Amino acid sequence: MNPHSPILPPAVLTATERLASTLAQTEPIAAFRQARQRLEANPEAQNLLQQLINLQADLRRRRQVDPAELERLRTLQHEVQANAVIMAYLEAQQTAMSYLPQVNQEISQWLGIDFAALARPGCC
Repeated sequence: MNPHSPILPPAVLTATERLASTLAQTEPIAAFRQARQRLEANPEAQNLLQQLINLQADLRRRRQVDPAELERLRTLQHEVQANAVIMAYLEAQQTAMSYLPQVNQEISQWLGIDFAALARPGCC
């Protein structure tokens, strides 16, 4: 057993499960999960996103970009922006990301400490 990873008491586990279940049913989180499922079920959208991610990573690694690669990047960006499944996912993701700090703030108020900062991995 790791001394830095205490086992959570059953009451905390139950409360955590209840919080997670309740959060999963909120509009921002439910919409994000649905959008993620639609993205995962759409090979075309996944392929398009993967192409963009790969090209962006490749261009960041290199110092020089030729005009053809820059044009390919712009084309992929436009294709991603025109893909309704991808855009719905990104919009739902942004909404969920905006919602969770509010949840953290409520937890922080109940605990009397900055919950998100304390839960974040850090040093010292």
